[in-house]
Amino acid sequence: MLQAVERKIEQFIADLDDKEVSALYKQLPSGKRLRAKLILKIAGSELSVIKTAAIVEMIHAASLLHDDVIDDAYTRRAKPSLNALYGNKTSIMLGDILYAKGFFELGVISPEIATIISNAVIQLSLGELKDVSLSKAFSTNTAGYLEMIYQKTASLMEASAGAAALLAGKPKEDYMIYGKNLGLAFQMIDDLLDITADEATLGKPALHDFKEGKTTLPYIYLYEALCEEGQARLRSLHTKNLTGDEQLWIKAKMQEYGIIEKAYSQAKALVEEAIALMRFRNEEVLVGIALQMIERDF
Repeated sequence: MLQAVERKIEQFIADLDDKEVSALYKQLPSGKRLRAKLILKIAGSELSVIKTAAIVEMIHAASLLHDDVIDDAYTRRAKPSLNALYGNKTSIMLGDILYAKGFFELGVISPEIATIISNAVIQLSLGELKDVSLSKAFSTNTAGYLEMIYQKTASLMEASAGAAALLAGKPKEDYMIYGKNLGLAFQMIDDLLDITADEATLGKPALHDFKEGKTTLPYIYLYEALCEEGQARLRSLHTKNLTGDEQLWIKAKMQEYGIIEKAYSQAKALVEEAIALMRFRNEEVLVGIALQMIERDF
């Protein structure tokens, strides 16, 4: 069914009748298509479902194009990003085109589906802005971090699940909680992997988020656990090109205070709530998707 989604995206792009846009889009990595998979597993393979999944993936691609410009990121999944190859203006405009085409096609499906997904894009944009603001200085604002990852990552997953439930005639509230929790947990685990995984796995240097100014949950928990001297040192390393010794110090302190386990347990609790909801709905495939997210080595 994912192949049908890919064909529908290609058709949407072809509808624009612009050779440059088509050529640029072909250079984007397809990624894991998590949101499309979620929609298909909840709602099946009717044409409206395929279209919705394709639109959500186009919107997600647009957000990543803008994200790479905002973050001055020059790689995406270990390959040069579009802004690295063609500049920020081209990357931003392609993102705008994908957003606009997605919104246009949403109107054809149904007003309710359009409302759910459009609201998620508003949240996504607010989350991007909040991420930029939080990255200006070392932040210990846990509530701000959680709100930001909800808006920036989980809101579109939540909307995907809710839209799919509507298309399938299922109660959207439970599925939206499932999608939201998966989105939050996904980002939390992604933040953990930035610390625990190697460069070959990440496609970017380890501890890259901290260098970029992002104070993710593990760093907030570590700061709370450190003595005053340790807190000062951690703040001094924020946004810095870390030496090997500095990286080792951060990782050693995280191990000493059980920070990875603490952050992971928070992500796991969210996933377990999502699993309980889907077990109640006899959605064993969705239970399996959630289990895959937390059954990982750190």
